[in-house]
Amino acid sequence: MSKIWQYSLYSNLLKEEAVISVTVLTKNSERYIAKVLEALSSFDEVVVVDTGSSDRTLEIAASYPNVSIYERSFEGFGPTHNLASSLARNDWILSIDSDEIMSEELIEEVLSLDLDERCVYSFWRKNFYRGRHIRGCGWYPDRVVRLYNKEKTCFSDALVHESIVQEEMKCKKLSSPVLHYPYDSVEMFLEKMDQYTTLYAEEHTGKKSSLRTAFLHALFAFIKSYIFQRGFLLGREGFEISWFNMNCAFYKYAKLAERSP
Repeated sequence: MSKIWQYSLYSNLLKEEAVISVTVLTKNSERYIAKVLEALSSFDEVVVVDTGSSDRTLEIAASYPNVSIYERSFEGFGPTHNLASSLARNDWILSIDSDEIMSEELIEEVLSLDLDERCVYSFWRKNFYRGRHIRGCGWYPDRVVRLYNKEKTCFSDALVHESIVQEEMKCKKLSSPVLHYPYDSVEMFLEKMDQYTTLYAEEHTGKKSSLRTAFLHALFAFIKSYIFQRGFLLGREGFEISWFNMNCAFYKYAKLAERSP
């Protein structure tokens, strides 16, 4: 029996009223999903909501006894996160992405919390690209709120760049990290860029935009990422990430311009 599993049993016996359910959204997530779920083996319930995987994601997820799988259509990130939390048995929700691997230190820290329903809890992410921890380009420092009581708050309804609503809530910061592997290649950059920029345009339909606006946002995004956020110190990775940030900004507003009245 692992140290974390023993710790989980002890912690849950002491605090049965505050058991945590983990939620994970998946779609073609086979690259990291085994490591993600293995790290979550100390939690009694992991809710996986899959929105159309065609790879081995569901097969891998089904091999974990604490995982419940639900297949649903994708309605945007915020609404789908809230759907996942509604399917969970417990009120306390820990939201983990399908490319985020919790460190042992973070798991122990979460399980040791004396949870307060008036609070949300954040932890920091170590973001990796091509196996390198990126300390620039807006990727560092990176802190996300992911632990909350679903009876007190929820995710916003944003289709992309969703976040947990924190109005009238206190935010407590945890000290341990989650390991985040959002992109391993230029191809993954392009796939996610297309999805995220389309969702942005859909969500902001009716807002005015133009190719000039798209160009100016793109130029500023590159300068900010490569110069002010020190991407130039990171070699190839820093340039590629900054170029990606630039293209994301351009295509968000270019796609929005096509929808502008």
